[in-house]
Amino acid sequence: MSGPHRLLPLKYFCASLVLLLGLIACSASRVPTRPAASVALPPMAPTAPAVTVPRVTQTVVSSAPIYPVMLGIDVLESQGFAAVKGKRIGLLTHPAGVNRRGESTIDVLRRAPGVQLVALYAVEHGLYNEMPAEKTFPDKIDPRTGLTVYSLYNAKTQHFVPTRAQLKGIDALVIDLQDIGVRSYTFSGAMKTAMQACFENGKEVIVLDRPNPLGGLKVSGPPLDPQWMSDVGRFRVPYVHGLTIGELARMAKEAPGVLGVSDAVRERGRLTVIPMRGWRRAMRWPETGLTFVPTSTAVQDFAACQGYAMTGLGCILGGFTHGVGRQYPFRGLAHQTAKIDVIEKEFRALNLPGLQFRRVSAPDRNGKPAVGLYVEITDYDEWQPAELSFYLMKLACKLDRKNPFAAATPAERRTFLVHMGSTAFYNDLVTKGAAIDLEAWLRTWREQARIYQLESKRYWLYR
Repeated sequence: MSGPHRLLPLKYFCASLVLLLGLIACSASRVPTRPAASVALPPMAPTAPAVTVPRVTQTVVSSAPIYPVMLGIDVLESQGFAAVKGKRIGLLTHPAGVNRRGESTIDVLRRAPGVQLVALYAVEHGLYNEMPAEKTFPDKIDPRTGLTVYSLYNAKTQHFVPTRAQLKGIDALVIDLQDIGVRSYTFSGAMKTAMQACFENGKEVIVLDRPNPLGGLKVSGPPLDPQWMSDVGRFRVPYVHGLTIGELARMAKEAPGVLGVSDAVRERGRLTVIPMRGWRRAMRWPETGLTFVPTSTAVQDFAACQGYAMTGLGCILGGFTHGVGRQYPFRGLAHQTAKIDVIEKEFRALNLPGLQFRRVSAPDRNGKPAVGLYVEITDYDEWQPAELSFYLMKLACKLDRKNPFAAATPAERRTFLVHMGSTAFYNDLVTKGAAIDLEAWLRTWREQARIYQLESKRYWLYR
């Protein structure tokens, strides 16, 4: 039989599985003399194994509205800011770093009694989403607060790792970043490199946890081959990873080989995760009761979060584009050369579980009508988030007389692989094009995802 059934069952599947489980299995073989990460859990919150739960005093404001979920910053405030009080802290955040009432974590910490917020740190898109994607920027003074904003997306820093000079004036770095549950979104990687630098320089890391908008039960897509680790993929996990940013931080702290530091440095490193209250793994963003704050210019709402997981990989190479005109980012699909009737017929023939497609139109940059297909999720339980992208890749080979993956330049190939992650799949796509046995690959990745999810439960903070 052609395709991955010949290539993967033993040699490639086992190799990929070793890589996938390497970051989570090693930590089980050693018993630490103290908890690897301090987790400041609120009362009644589900706990991860072997975590000591400190006593928490909650401040209740009777006139405040009731929210199903309290974010890490809300829990920190309910604890009287105990984890940061008396420390010189820096804050790594962005516009989506807000409390449940929509107030910026910057402002919450600035007014907190006994808290010294002395510096701000910014990731891709800048502190206020003022920078376009992939645009680096230098350190600067924030005109709103007067604080120095240290750039972790600075061309002068190596792989966007904070420098010793950038960390010099703080005792602890507080991280409040809203991730979207997808490996190639750069915020989780920024957290990881920040942890690495802090541990090397003796600085504590305090992560304020936030929801995974896709929920904590969806895991989908290929794991990341180690040679493709980059700023758009710093965790060797499936493309849709099913963890919160706090749980990813626990993985980085507890599993040898995840951080780019020695085990001795990692074990000495101080990590405190402030979990949420009221969040459960089955919750998608709309069920949290929270207002979604745009995480980047193209991810303005929950619909775009879902779309990023579905189409982000499928629009890198092959001629498919996401968005229709200036609307429906990551949810509207079109092709640069194929007519809408052709791709609509092809999409409907796929009959993918949990998905439907409907035609939409919107003005393009010149005000002329553009047409595409909007991807609707009709059954969330049946939905396999990352799989649509791989059907787009196969279809791209069918629509183009010349295999676009075989014709890719070295730069295009690298861009594709640092996002997608699997060299073996790419080589199979180059060789077979539209004849690739995609279903065999998807079965392999689903099995890897199942095992990964079982193993990664050791880092869960919620059930």
